[in-house]
Amino acid sequence: MQGPEALIPIFGIIFTFGIPGVIVFWWLYTRHRERMRLIEKGLTPDEVKSYFTSTNNKPKNPFSSLKWGILITFLGLGIFIANMLEAKYDMSDGMTTGLVFVFAGVGFILYFMLIKNRIGNDSKNNPSV
Repeated sequence: MQGPEALIPIFGIIFTFGIPGVIVFWWLYTRHRERMRLIEKGLTPDEVKSYFTSTNNKPKNPFSSLKWGILITFLGLGIFIANMLEAKYDMSDGMTTGLVFVFAGVGFILYFMLIKNRIGNDSKNNPSV
Protein backbone atom coordinates (compact mmCIF):
# COMPACT_ATOMS: atom_id res chain seq x y z
CA MET A 1 0.00 0.00 0.00
CA GLN A 2 1.43 3.27 -1.12
CA GLY A 3 0.12 6.82 -1.14
CA PRO A 4 -3.44 7.65 -0.15
CA GLU A 5 -4.45 3.99 0.22
CA ALA A 6 -2.29 3.77 3.33
CA LEU A 7 -4.38 6.45 5.04
CA ILE A 8 -7.64 4.52 4.76
CA PRO A 9 -7.03 2.26 7.80
CA ILE A 10 -5.82 5.21 9.85
CA PHE A 11 -8.94 7.24 9.10
CA GLY A 12 -11.08 4.16 9.74
CA ILE A 13 -9.62 3.74 13.22
CA ILE A 14 -9.91 7.47 13.99
CA PHE A 15 -13.53 7.62 12.87
CA THR A 16 -14.47 4.37 14.59
CA PHE A 17 -12.97 5.16 18.00
CA GLY A 18 -12.17 8.86 17.99
CA ILE A 19 -15.54 10.38 17.13
CA PRO A 20 -17.54 8.28 19.64
CA GLY A 21 -14.89 9.11 22.24
CA VAL A 22 -15.28 12.83 21.58
CA ILE A 23 -19.08 12.49 21.82
CA VAL A 24 -18.88 10.68 25.17
CA PHE A 25 -16.35 13.19 26.51
CA TRP A 26 -18.52 16.12 25.41
CA TRP A 27 -21.63 14.57 27.03
CA LEU A 28 -19.78 14.05 30.33
CA TYR A 29 -18.33 17.58 30.20
CA THR A 30 -21.70 19.26 29.56
CA ARG A 31 -23.38 17.19 32.27
CA HIS A 32 -20.66 18.27 34.73
CA ARG A 33 -21.05 21.93 33.72
CA GLU A 34 -24.81 21.72 34.17
CA ARG A 35 -24.45 20.21 37.63
CA MET A 36 -21.94 22.87 38.65
CA ARG A 37 -24.31 25.62 37.55
CA LEU A 38 -27.12 24.04 39.56
CA ILE A 39 -24.89 23.89 42.63
CA GLU A 40 -23.96 27.56 42.13
CA LYS A 41 -27.64 28.51 42.06
CA GLY A 42 -28.27 26.51 45.23
CA LEU A 43 -30.83 24.08 43.84
CA THR A 44 -31.18 20.65 45.38
CA PRO A 45 -31.28 17.54 43.16
CA ASP A 46 -34.92 16.94 44.13
CA GLU A 47 -35.94 20.43 42.98
CA VAL A 48 -34.15 19.94 39.68
CA LYS A 49 -35.73 16.53 39.13
CA SER A 50 -39.22 17.86 39.86
CA TYR A 51 -38.68 20.79 37.48
CA PHE A 52 -37.64 18.60 34.56
CA THR A 53 -40.30 15.94 35.15
CA SER A 54 -43.28 18.25 35.61
CA THR A 55 -45.56 17.95 32.60
CA ASN A 56 -47.63 21.06 33.20
CA ASN A 57 -44.77 23.35 32.10
CA LYS A 58 -44.50 21.78 28.66
CA PRO A 59 -46.97 22.91 26.00
CA LYS A 60 -48.76 20.12 24.18
CA ASN A 61 -49.60 20.31 20.50
CA PRO A 62 -53.07 18.83 19.98
CA PHE A 63 -52.49 18.79 16.21
CA SER A 64 -49.28 16.73 16.27
CA SER A 65 -50.96 13.63 14.84
CA LEU A 66 -52.46 15.71 12.03
CA LYS A 67 -49.02 17.10 11.16
CA TRP A 68 -47.37 13.69 10.98
CA GLY A 69 -50.32 12.17 9.12
CA ILE A 70 -50.23 14.86 6.44
CA LEU A 71 -46.44 14.67 6.17
CA ILE A 72 -46.30 10.88 5.81
CA THR A 73 -49.20 10.90 3.33
CA PHE A 74 -47.50 13.48 1.13
CA LEU A 75 -44.13 11.70 1.40
CA GLY A 76 -45.81 8.48 0.28
CA LEU A 77 -47.53 10.32 -2.56
CA GLY A 78 -44.21 11.89 -3.59
CA ILE A 79 -42.43 8.53 -3.59
CA PHE A 80 -45.28 6.93 -5.56
CA ILE A 81 -45.32 9.66 -8.21
CA ALA A 82 -41.52 9.75 -8.37
CA ASN A 83 -41.39 6.00 -8.97
CA MET A 84 -44.06 6.26 -11.67
CA LEU A 85 -42.24 9.11 -13.44
CA GLU A 86 -38.89 7.34 -13.12
CA ALA A 87 -40.28 4.20 -14.72
CA LYS A 88 -42.08 6.05 -17.51
CA TYR A 89 -39.59 8.83 -18.36
CA ASP A 90 -36.34 7.30 -17.04
CA MET A 91 -35.64 10.20 -14.65
CA SER A 92 -32.47 10.41 -12.59
CA ASP A 93 -32.33 9.71 -8.85
CA GLY A 94 -31.76 13.39 -8.12
CA MET A 95 -35.10 14.30 -9.67
CA THR A 96 -36.79 11.58 -7.65
CA THR A 97 -35.29 12.82 -4.37
CA GLY A 98 -36.18 16.39 -5.22
CA LEU A 99 -39.78 15.43 -5.96
CA VAL A 100 -40.09 13.65 -2.61
CA PHE A 101 -38.80 16.76 -0.78
CA VAL A 102 -41.18 18.98 -2.75
CA PHE A 103 -44.14 16.83 -1.67
CA ALA A 104 -42.93 16.91 1.95
CA GLY A 105 -42.79 20.71 1.74
CA VAL A 106 -46.29 20.83 0.28
CA GLY A 107 -47.48 18.66 3.17
CA PHE A 108 -45.98 21.05 5.73
CA ILE A 109 -47.53 24.05 3.95
CA LEU A 110 -50.92 22.34 3.92
CA TYR A 111 -50.58 21.61 7.64
CA PHE A 112 -49.66 25.23 8.33
CA MET A 113 -52.67 26.54 6.41
CA LEU A 114 -55.05 24.13 8.13
CA ILE A 115 -53.76 24.98 11.61
CA LYS A 116 -53.69 28.71 10.87
CA ASN A 117 -57.35 28.59 9.85
CA ARG A 118 -58.25 26.38 12.81
CA ILE A 119 -56.54 28.62 15.36
CA GLY A 120 -58.07 31.70 13.72
CA ASN A 121 -61.56 30.17 14.00
CA ASP A 122 -60.96 29.13 17.62
CA SER A 123 -59.81 32.62 18.63
CA LYS A 124 -62.90 34.18 17.01
CA ASN A 125 -65.26 31.77 18.80
CA ASN A 126 -63.44 31.86 22.14
CA PRO A 127 -61.75 35.21 22.85
CA SER A 128 -59.85 33.85 25.87
CA VAL A 129 -57.68 31.58 23.66
